[in-house]
Amino acid sequence: MDIQAADQLVTKKCKPCEGGVEPCSLDEAQRQLDQLEHWYLTHDGQRIRRDWVVRNFLAGIDFFQRVAQVAEQDGHHPDLHLEGYRKVWIELWTHAIGGLSENDFILAAKIDQLPVELKK
Repeated sequence: MDIQAADQLVTKKCKPCEGGVEPCSLDEAQRQLDQLEHWYLTHDGQRIRRDWVVRNFLAGIDFFQRVAQVAEQDGHHPDLHLEGYRKVWIELWTHAIGGLSENDFILAAKIDQLPVELKK
């Protein structure tokens, strides 16, 4: 996987993945994450995650709706989590390969561009 800046990633579209592709290595994942602020590795390097504390429950739901629209356009769907009415986090990985692919970083970069009402 070529390491790309966030502004390069957002110009791409996720490609369908039905498996049969090797997930990116831990080193590749970490180098790509260096290009994306606030995302970090979880599950022994098989997923990436970002956390936010939003203004209130409806701000979290509104943000998730925006994420859902982007995810649906790209055909790559994250795990969305809302806890305690204002803590939200998103995890990305390519389910078909059980690890990370370029799609995960593309979607992360696109999510980073979405407006979100944060707790003040």
